[in-house]
Amino acid sequence: MSDDDFQTAFWSAKHALAVAAAAAYAEHGVYEGQQFILRCLWAEDGLAPGEVAKRLGLATPTVTRATTRMEAAGLLRREPHPTDRRLVLLHLTERGRELEHRIEEAGALLTERALAGFTAAERVGVLAALRRIEGNLSRGA
Repeated sequence: MSDDDFQTAFWSAKHALAVAAAAAYAEHGVYEGQQFILRCLWAEDGLAPGEVAKRLGLATPTVTRATTRMEAAGLLRREPHPTDRRLVLLHLTERGRELEHRIEEAGALLTERALAGFTAAERVGVLAALRRIEGNLSRGA
């Protein structure tokens, strides 16, 4: 296998997943990538954008831009931090909370679609390989 074969196959799979995810989540008014911010807040509401960024391995400005769009869409609201006026906290709105089961279901269907035809052992192998690739690329980054 050449380097180009791997990178092309990886990019093609990543692109196909992004397109399918965008379509799946758009049905619920969520743009691709925002589901990860929602998951953070479903697990622990009231986080600062910097904490969400840390948990997702993203830059804080990336989360800030996404949450600005999410606030405009009525998924969350920003509230001042009670003791640190420099910070805001992100709180889910009722609409944001109500989407949890629908977004999780859309994610499960997307995963099932992506891994259709894979045996249980192959699914474990794919996940292990992806985590290993991420680890390889993250070291020294």
